Amino acid sequence: MPIYEYGCYDCRKKVSVFFRSFAAAQTEQAICPRCKGDNIKRLISKVAFIRSEESRMESLADPSSLAGLDENDPKSMAKWLRKMGKEAGEDMGDEFDEVVGRLESGEDPESIEKSMPGLAGAADDWNG
Repeated sequence: MPIYEYGCYDCRKKVSVFFRSFAAAQTEQAICPRCKGDNIKRLISKVAFIRSEESRMESLADPSSLAGLDENDPKSMAKWLRKMGKEAGEDMGDEFDEVVGRLESGEDPESIEKSMPGLAGAADDWNG
């Protein structure tokens, strides 16, 4: 039971169309589920792949991941942290989101650290 993505030229939306079989997808005319128009074109769908934990950790350890990071620019740091958070493949928590959000707004990392003293303590605990 395939589902294909189409671009509708009538309502200008990207839509998904369900077919009962692959044969039906080849022979039946696709209809836009939003506007019921038939002026649609099949799109190439995005492909997702699952990476192993080991592969994600290798990506995080790759020195090229630091390319473009300017440690003196809070927005650059926020962009890098968002990228690393995605690579980790898990929710980093509310504190992480708050820190990154404040960096994205241009706030100085030192002022963030002063207003969130638990951050420094957590790093100290981690290092033993």
